[in-house]
Amino acid sequence: MSKGVIILGSSNSKGNTAKLVSYIKEHTSFDIIDLKEKEIQHFDYEFKNQDDFNTLFKEIVNQYDTIVFATPVYWYSMSGILKVFFDRISDFLYKEQDFGRKLRGKRTAMISCSGEQDIEASFYIPYNKSVEYLGMEAIGTVHGCVNDGALTKVTKERLEKLTIKLVAEKATVDSNKE
Repeated sequence: MSKGVIILGSSNSKGNTAKLVSYIKEHTSFDIIDLKEKEIQHFDYEFKNQDDFNTLFKEIVNQYDTIVFATPVYWYSMSGILKVFFDRISDFLYKEQDFGRKLRGKRTAMISCSGEQDIEASFYIPYNKSVEYLGMEAIGTVHGCVNDGALTKVTKERLEKLTIKLVAEKATVDSNKE
């Protein structure tokens, strides 16, 4: 069965980005992994890290076909906690390459959140290039914002389009496995 996960990369587990994540979960039933609850150290060329990353990454790769990354916009970029997660994927490109290659063909999307309704396309360059390099299937990117504690109408419309695509893609994958 095809399963999906949303990786929340925010310093605020209950912030505005979490509101976008909740909307996606409500419409897809995807699991949520909150990176703030994990200990993930920066990439180390000597691979001496003793943290949660290797176990977490293996769980994600083995259990999920679709990975949605969620991040607030911090200084015109993805959050540091999510960037460190991306950097640590290198552990599996250097040391355990066969396992790292299991990302190929997995589906992915990214949602971002800031105080503005729109964001420059350049924000997604690191994500898009990483997905391309890893051989993952990009489903889409969505940027949204929250005003007065609620998702804006435009944000809901964008998320609805993404969730329809996630569920449709998921259903297609599931039916192909039968």
